[in-house]
Amino acid sequence: MRPLNLDEMFRRFFILLVFVLLSVQAYSQHRISAGVRSGYPFSPSKPLLDGVNSLGRPLNVAASADLQYGFEFSGSSYQGVGVSVFSLFDHEDVGTPVSVYVFQGARIARLSRSLSLDYEWNFGVSFGWHRHDEHPYNIIIGSKINAYINGGIMLSWHPSDNWQLSVGPDFTHYSNGHTRLPNAGLNAVGMRLSASGTFGGELFPRIAETSVPDRKWNDRISCDVTVFGALKKCVVDYHMKYYQADGHFAVAGIHINPFYDIHRHFRIGLSLDLSYDESANLSDHIAGTTLDDHIRFFRPSFAEQFALGLSVRTELVMPIFSVHFGVGHNIIYKGDDFRGLYQIVALKTRVTKNLYLHTGYQFWHFTDPGHLLIGLGWRFN
Repeated sequence: MRPLNLDEMFRRFFILLVFVLLSVQAYSQHRISAGVRSGYPFSPSKPLLDGVNSLGRPLNVAASADLQYGFEFSGSSYQGVGVSVFSLFDHEDVGTPVSVYVFQGARIARLSRSLSLDYEWNFGVSFGWHRHDEHPYNIIIGSKINAYINGGIMLSWHPSDNWQLSVGPDFTHYSNGHTRLPNAGLNAVGMRLSASGTFGGELFPRIAETSVPDRKWNDRISCDVTVFGALKKCVVDYHMKYYQADGHFAVAGIHINPFYDIHRHFRIGLSLDLSYDESANLSDHIAGTTLDDHIRFFRPSFAEQFALGLSVRTELVMPIFSVHFGVGHNIIYKGDDFRGLYQIVALKTRVTKNLYLHTGYQFWHFTDPGHLLIGLGWRFN
């Protein structure tokens, strides 16, 4: 069996995500949108953006162009698939990556008959980055394929029922989920401008609303059980020098998450989080280095690589997709690598009434990269 190719893992999982989106017959109108974005790029690793690059000048502007196709639901929500071309205007070092993504948006508030305040998020995969080992100035991105996340708030003008012009601030993030190093990640904050049009009538008599009708309190309780796994790279500190450990390390776990539906579009709950991280606490078991300067270590015990945590969860529920957030703390663990607050951001894609795909990422201390959370879940109700 050939080794797992992480770029293939990203690609195949996202293709499955798009297939699920397009296979759910749950739309009332077609929706097409085109837009441009411009912003200020920043990264924890600053040299490339500050001018240590092939151009010999700072990279202060990021720009992208988007084309989207989707479906608009009743209740002024919409979702679909999109393509985006991104540029830092330094093709030699960074490339000109293209992202393929799923998106979802909805109205936050109607301000007047022709104005509304809306939001939109994008989640997908970006292709065409120049890797660090082939382009040494690029110390922020270590892989050719990276995750793409974008979100924004827009002021929208509706000159007619079928047309919409939107403008507003947004935030973009690119990283590979720590599956390859370096993984400082690239961010951009700026503005977006887009125009959208809808056409066509209702093609299916039913709308896939995940709304919750008026029910008794006990009927609003459910429990999501998610099983996930991923691979990650690891860096350890030894004698005031950082070493990248050879190979990839497995991460796996189960999240048991009771929810209460406060509103048809909003849920809140707690989660019992069981996790195993094969890279945890390796710094406490270093055996030394080899002649060619590779780090070696002893295998930690299972107890040092297992943790049990408790987290607070919230979820924004929309047709097909749900956006999931969590903040927690481990209550049973050993070693420093499991210490402190952890954060979870995830996208749940409904396959059936109870089965969903789970695509997420875990952070530490709100800023430190953790690992991917890719798996399946089942909703008990």
